[in-house]
Amino acid sequence: MLLYIHGFNSSPQSDKAIETAHYIQRCFPDLSFVQPQLPSSPKAAMALLCGIVEQAINEGESLCFIGSSLGGYFASYLAEKYGGKAVLINPAVTPFELFDEFLGPQYNPYTDEHYQVLPEHKNDVAEFNTEVIKHPDRFLVFLQTGDEVLDYRQALTKYHCCELHLEPGGDHSFIGYKNQLDKICDFLKIS
Repeated sequence: MLLYIHGFNSSPQSDKAIETAHYIQRCFPDLSFVQPQLPSSPKAAMALLCGIVEQAINEGESLCFIGSSLGGYFASYLAEKYGGKAVLINPAVTPFELFDEFLGPQYNPYTDEHYQVLPEHKNDVAEFNTEVIKHPDRFLVFLQTGDEVLDYRQALTKYHCCELHLEPGGDHSFIGYKNQLDKICDFLKIS
């Protein structure tokens, strides 16, 4: 199973998510590919993700993750907890430190959802922190230095022991992502 995990205020309708879905459908049509819309509550989002992963394990499927931004943070937790391999795209490292600036009303343009980021969400997200990567061989991390949302150097420090792909410039969306899909699937050993 390949589980694609979108970021904060995103959805399976983001450019990266759509590019991934089209690529998998074209190149690996028999692969179990799951791309859920995450709830806005961090605990509900993780409950949904863990449920998907546990069902895949029960069905004897191998685990692969692609996570973007906050989705990369969640993918790190899942890969460390359950195993499998994870590809992280400009991952959030300590998103709970950024939550204060997002407190209050939010709008997800992909889903047209209006919701609230509450103070307790900060602690909820912190529960899924993987301070130390214990299985670096499970991770491939893509970073662009021009990320205007997250400081790529935090990810460079956290994932220094993992396979890293660092590009100058770019932005938070990871410009040229679709050109990396062959490399991503090679790392995940999707065939």
